[in-house]
Amino acid sequence: MINGDIIHPELLRALAEAGHGARILVCDSNYPSTTKSNPLARRIFLNFQPGMVSGTDIVRALGRAVPLESAYYMAPPDGKMPEVVREYQKLIQAEIPFEGLERFAFYDTASEKDTAVVIASGEQRVYANLLLTVGVRTA
Repeated sequence: MINGDIIHPELLRALAEAGHGARILVCDSNYPSTTKSNPLARRIFLNFQPGMVSGTDIVRALGRAVPLESAYYMAPPDGKMPEVVREYQKLIQAEIPFEGLERFAFYDTASEKDTAVVIASGEQRVYANLLLTVGVRTA
């Protein structure tokens, strides 16, 4: 199921274990990744330093490596899609629906048992959290 150029061994393993319907949480550097996600999810810490590794770097690689079918993003109080999420949409090489969830609804959804992988990034932009649902590989 894995394509692309990801070389991080733990991340490759986590993605390979995540099947259709599993969710991948990509969280910014402000997200409480250990308390607001599924406690059984495999955690990958790519937050090396502020700005490294960025959410856009991670989403770009995931978009090439894993078939995706949908996405939730954390919506700010005004309900508008953050610019960083628009960047994520462009980086994913498939037309998938993006749905905004208010902060606490996003936390609740990320904490469900379907969240199989949590990737902590060094992304400093706020509301740069994305919950991707794995789709089906067709080719």
